[in-house]
Order: sequence, then C-alpha cells, then structure tokens
Amino acid sequence: MKKQPSSSRPHQDQPAAAAARPAPGEPEHPLLRDVFPDLVAELTALLQDEGESELTVCARDLRLVEECGCGDGFCQSIRTADLPRGRALRVRGGGPYGPGHRCVPLSPSTGMLILDVVDGRIVYIEVLDRPPLHRLEERAQPKGPPAKA
Repeated sequence: MKKQPSSSRPHQDQPAAAAARPAPGEPEHPLLRDVFPDLVAELTALLQDEGESELTVCARDLRLVEECGCGDGFCQSIRTADLPRGRALRVRGGGPYGPGHRCVPLSPSTGMLILDVVDGRIVYIEVLDRPPLHRLEERAQPKGPPAKA
C-alpha cells in the first residue's frame, strides 16, 4: 500500500499545538498570548461560555500572523494563520476559506469579536468597534518622563 503524502493543512483530529506550528520554511510568528494576553484571556472565556471547548484550547496557542491593514479606525482584526496556497485574500478580512469554514460570533461586553474557523482551527479574529488593543510590551513601559535622580 502506498503511503499518502502528508499535508501541512491542519485537520480537526490534529492536536491544537501541532496546528499552531508553521509549515517547514514558514516564519515563526509570535504567540498571540505573548502580544495581546488580555484579548486571549477574553477569547478563551467567551469561547468557554459558548461551549466551544475545543476552540478554547486552540485559542491559547494562536499565532499573530498579521494585523489587519485596512486602515479603518474601528478595525483591529488579526490573522492567525496563513492562507492556503491558491486562495485570494479579500480586501478586508481573512479570505475565502472554502469547505470546512464557519464563523463563530462571540458576545463581548464591548464591540464585536467574530472568529473565522477552518477545520477546527481559528484562522482570523475580527476585532471591531472596541477600545484599542494594547501590546504587552506597551504596558511594561513606564508612562511619562523618567524620574529625576
């Protein structure tokens, strides 16, 4: 029997940690929890509230592949996976994902959080009409002028 070539595309039965790893030759993107920990904490709580336990686990290992560059002041969306080869990127948002795609709207206290999920993997987070996201390194920097000695 001939062995089938392995695919770098994640499947629902593939562990979340394996799905978060880049394919060979792809750059290692930072973990979203290391850049926007408050967003990841909120996502995991909202997913748990929605009964999306598998996505709750996946959310902890998301990578920040690219921030949306649409220029709209209300948008802070984040791409968490590379598009499969041959898929065109929409003007705004993660692109046409094809079979296995579903949207998961969450209910945050402010604005909108909508997830694009493909084959059990969160590939795009729409972050709309929300206060500015703050990077972890921004919060660690002291505010104001340095203290005089």
